[in-house]
Amino acid sequence: MDWTEIQITIPARQVEEASAIAQMVVPYGIYIEDYSDLRTEAPKIAHIDLIDEDLLAKDVNQAVIHVYISPEENPAEGIAFLTERLGQAGIPFSIGTVSVQEEEWATAWKKYYHPTRLGKRLVVCPSWESYEPAGEDVVITLDPGMAFGTGSHDTTRLCLQLLEEYAAPGKTMLDIGSGSGILAISAALLGCDKAVGVEIDEMAVRIAKENSAINHTQDRVDFLCGDLVSRVEGSYDILCANIVADTIIRLLPDAAPFMKKDGVFIASGIIDQREGDVLAALEANGFQLVERRASGGWVALACRLR
Repeated sequence: MDWTEIQITIPARQVEEASAIAQMVVPYGIYIEDYSDLRTEAPKIAHIDLIDEDLLAKDVNQAVIHVYISPEENPAEGIAFLTERLGQAGIPFSIGTVSVQEEEWATAWKKYYHPTRLGKRLVVCPSWESYEPAGEDVVITLDPGMAFGTGSHDTTRLCLQLLEEYAAPGKTMLDIGSGSGILAISAALLGCDKAVGVEIDEMAVRIAKENSAINHTQDRVDFLCGDLVSRVEGSYDILCANIVADTIIRLLPDAAPFMKKDGVFIASGIIDQREGDVLAALEANGFQLVERRASGGWVALACRLR
């Protein structure tokens, strides 16, 4: 059956806020065409041939957000939500729709993903490309499929950079809202003895398990479908939540019991305007900030229990 593709065109300078709104429409992810920093950022990625001629011809002043609505859903509801929320945020936009076959959109986004260095050691490489590791590189091979989280977004990159600081042999890690599985799999590749991802979307769990198999981490990584409280057991050295500010705030009372005494909680997916709200909630739930990172209007926080 045909899916509906909603295309939202917005100024590139407001793509972060607009993408956060668009992400609320569907549980299985979006993809974003944003070429505003292509010429300045691509040369910073060592050992990677990133720029294609077709990409260089793209409009750097506008971004396009693609949202896909399944045949069982009503696209009018998504359009109405986007129209209201983008209008409230004061973001100029235009919206169009096209009908696409599932097979077409399930692979169309692949041309926008290339090997990308995310931190000091971590490099994420799409499964359909190749990358030759250099030095102490840790390469995670990823097929994101329909699940959100490839490492290309600031929120995931910030979370992975903090994870690099704390992941080590002998430690365990829990990823809340695991998406494509990139965080849990990276934790295992960085040396953690065990990583668990919990995710409410069945499709994301399936894709995460496939990604774990690609990276040969099945013996150390497990993915569970359900919510944090009902599915997860035990306590962990590292908790990661790369979600959105409101969800992070809601889960904080439930997160502490899953942390070991000296554990660290890494929260990402926080728009900088909401950082104060998250910090207040962390304080109220007994957490103390130990490290902060920011990029592109997004913030990631590493905290410990007081």
